[in-house]
Amino acid sequence: MPELVFFSGTMNCGKSTLALQFEHNRSARGLQGLIFTRDDRAGEGKLSSRLGLVTDAVEAGPDLDLYAYVVEQLSRGGKVDYVIVDESQFLDSGQIDQLARIVDDLELDVFAFGITTDFRTKLFPGSQRLIELADRVEALQVETLCWCGARATHNARTVDGEMVVEGEQVVVGDVDRSPLEVGYEVLCRRHHRRRMTSAVAHAGALSPDVLPVTSG
Repeated sequence: MPELVFFSGTMNCGKSTLALQFEHNRSARGLQGLIFTRDDRAGEGKLSSRLGLVTDAVEAGPDLDLYAYVVEQLSRGGKVDYVIVDESQFLDSGQIDQLARIVDDLELDVFAFGITTDFRTKLFPGSQRLIELADRVEALQVETLCWCGARATHNARTVDGEMVVEGEQVVVGDVDRSPLEVGYEVLCRRHHRRRMTSAVAHAGALSPDVLPVTSG
């Protein structure tokens, strides 16, 4: 039976690399799929990994009906054996419903890849809806580490080198950006709560064994 599968993890856990591997394995067997993405670091209409791999994709903007797009490709005689969606956390809940309809009505497998929570530790709407609808939710097994060596479970946003917990939910950046612009870092829960990035730790601003307190 076809499935809607959500592969989730933190930033830098290899989700885009896995999406590209899925595409390679299936195309090598003569299957043909559609790839959707939104706001990839490589630019519009691209699916890229930090290993330097990149392929073309359909930019799933907020006005794109994913189900209608697949139906149109099939109606034109195109071959579609499966659907891959990267950066699925950025889709709106209605588009996730469309992915479920692709599985149920068109009987195609849909593989969605994305991060679960934002820099505020809140669920992305797309990820929340995927958790609600997916036949399976798979946690990616490539373990990312906090600067302290513990398992990283949270995504932190930095602006000019300072960790922030307020702002727009979607701001495109990456884990290897300059500290003088918007960037991201994966942290364990403890150090996310303390807003203790690797830069703060290395500067000795706080001790990892001492909780931050305010006077008065």
